[in-house]
Parts: sequence; structure tokens; C-alpha cells
Amino acid sequence: MKQGLSMGILLTAGILTSCAEKGLHEYYEDAFLIGAAVGSENVDHAYKFPMRKRADEWNVLHREFNTLTAENLMKWMYMHPRPGLYNFEDADEFIDEAEANGHAVVGHALVWHAMIPDWVFEEKKGVPISANGLRHRMRDHIETIAGRYRGRIAYWDVVNEAVDLRQVKDENGASKEEAYLRPSKWLNILGEEYLELAFRFAAKADPSAKLLYNDYSMTSPAKAQFVADMCSRLRAKGVRVDGVGMQAHWHLEYPSTGELQKVLDIFRAAELSVHITELDLGVLPRSSTMQDADIHRNVELAAELNPYVKGAPEDVLEAQARRYAELFEVLYANRDIVERVTFWGLQDGDSWLNDWPVKGRTAHPLLFDRALQRKPAYGAILNVPNGNSTEQ
Repeated sequence: MKQGLSMGILLTAGILTSCAEKGLHEYYEDAFLIGAAVGSENVDHAYKFPMRKRADEWNVLHREFNTLTAENLMKWMYMHPRPGLYNFEDADEFIDEAEANGHAVVGHALVWHAMIPDWVFEEKKGVPISANGLRHRMRDHIETIAGRYRGRIAYWDVVNEAVDLRQVKDENGASKEEAYLRPSKWLNILGEEYLELAFRFAAKADPSAKLLYNDYSMTSPAKAQFVADMCSRLRAKGVRVDGVGMQAHWHLEYPSTGELQKVLDIFRAAELSVHITELDLGVLPRSSTMQDADIHRNVELAAELNPYVKGAPEDVLEAQARRYAELFEVLYANRDIVERVTFWGLQDGDSWLNDWPVKGRTAHPLLFDRALQRKPAYGAILNVPNGNSTEQ
């Protein structure tokens, strides 16, 4: 029988008081890793994107999590902004800090169609690069970066977001989802071979790191099956693909627990480990008119799409806690294939959802509020391993 979450919150408050120094990852030590993404500071420098260095945030990161991902600073545009120029300083600092405190490090990401400089795909300004030239550039980038951190990165997101979804008609004229390889400069120049090349180069550069394919909308059965089949084809060629990353930008309204279980079964059948790589759970209203909106410039949109400027109400936080718990119950039940769960940020103020898909909103998707206080969702997740999260 479902219980009111408020009682669960009260019970959890006692646990948190008595075990104040016990981190969330310790409750899941027999299940999977628990991690967070570390944000970066905005600085006035074209090639610098250093990690955030607030001591209070790092104290929480070190206490609660046993794996860390750099949200942006290891992406191509920051690490390799110009030909022959590599910016290792920021990544070195991040990895040193993570290692010194016992965190497994996730490298994100080696090959992606976004956040990559134009020069990568050009022989010279305005002249497209040849396929052979792009192969060499990919190999140089992967071998230089993954090679530098060889033995220090537990997981690499080798290829990010190579698959997209579209609506098509079936034989009866009904609409259905269809997955396909995303049109990109990688695909246009190298064809599907770019996927194989990326994983082969990464495996050579760091044989000890586990190599992942990472993408969003992975609770779509069509996309999950496409990705599973893609990974199986690569493996049949002798390419090492160790697992898949489900980004998991979820919401109060989706996905259902049944949808999540269905795609986990798809990946289990393909013998792929699963990593929840970018988890957050939005509570703000969704609207078909909100894509790329900027509420700073539209007062009428502000009230509709940004209702919790002064803080999310208790009932919303409790609903979020219930949803987190329901989804974690599925993940915990599938801990034979779920290897890691990483939240996409530490506290609400650091979330990318404050500016996407609507700029200037006040988002509340994570486990800690802007004052670094645990939210009800934290307690609900904490209780999942002992079976006391949503039922009594």
C-alpha cells in the first residue's frame, strides 16, 4: 500500500541526522556507482572552462558520490580548440581532485557532433576535409586525450548522440517512432565507419577504460533497439563496446516505470551494461511553445513556464521524490546490468535546465537545492535499497 511521502521524509530525516556523514553512494555500494557531473566556471578566456571550485560543493561531492563526470571541460571545443593546441590544465586539475578523493572518473565525450570547432572538418577555411584527413584528426584527438589519461579514466563516453528519432507511418498509416543515424559531418564524411573508428582508437589509447555509447531519449524502444543492434554489429566486427549510456533527462510526467523496464530488457538481451549518465528530473511545466523561448524577454511566458522562482512547493518536491524513488526502484531491481547512475549536476542552481529549453527559468531537478540542502528526493532514493521508499 502506498504511503504519504511526508511520513517517509520524516523517517528519513532521522536517518540523515544519525548518519550525517554517510554518503548516498554507500547505500548503493552493493548495487551500482552513484555519481554527479561537475560544472565549470565561466571565465573570460576563449579556451578555458575550469571546474567549479566552491569548497562547500566539493565537500558534498566527496561525501555523497563515488564517481564524477566533468560536465563540459573535456569536450573537444575546450580540450582541443585549435589544430595542435590542447588545453590539458583544466582536465588535469579535475582528474587530480577526483582521484585524490577516491572517485572513479568518467571522460565525456570523445566524438560528438556538437561543441566541436569548425576547423576539425575543414582542410582550410571553407574547404571540407577529406575522409582520410578526418580519420587522422579523430585518431590524433582520441589517442592524445585518452592516451594522456590512460589508466586514470574508468569510463569513456566514446560516441555521444549519434542516433536520432523521427515520426513515420507504418503500413496501416499509424504514426510510429523510427530511429536512424543522425546526419552530421562525421557521418557525411566518414559514413557509419566513424563509429567503429572512434571505439577502435579509444580501445587502443586506453585498454583499461570501459567504452560507452551515450545518448538521450533512450527510453524510446525504437531508439534503444537501434542502439543495441548498432552495438551488436560493432562487436561482431571485433570492436569493443562495453556498455550504453542513457542520459535520462526525465520529468514528473515521463518515463513510466514500464517504459524504463522495457528498454533495460532490450539492453540486457544485447549483453550491454547500462549507465544512467545525465540524470535529472524536471518539475517545471512543459509546453509546445517553449522551445528556445527566453522568459526574460516575454513576461507572459514567465508565469506559465517559470512558476517556482521562489522555490518549489512542498507538494511538487514530494511528487518529485516519489518519481525518483519509482525510477530508482526499477534501476535497483536491474542492478545486474545497471553499473552506474550519475546525476547531471550537484545542486539545482547548477543545472543546465535553468536555461534549456527555456532561458532564464528557475529549475529544481536535482537532489540538492541552491543552498546545498538535501531535498525530499534524496531521502526517497536513499531508502530504495531497504525497500522503504514508496511502500510500507
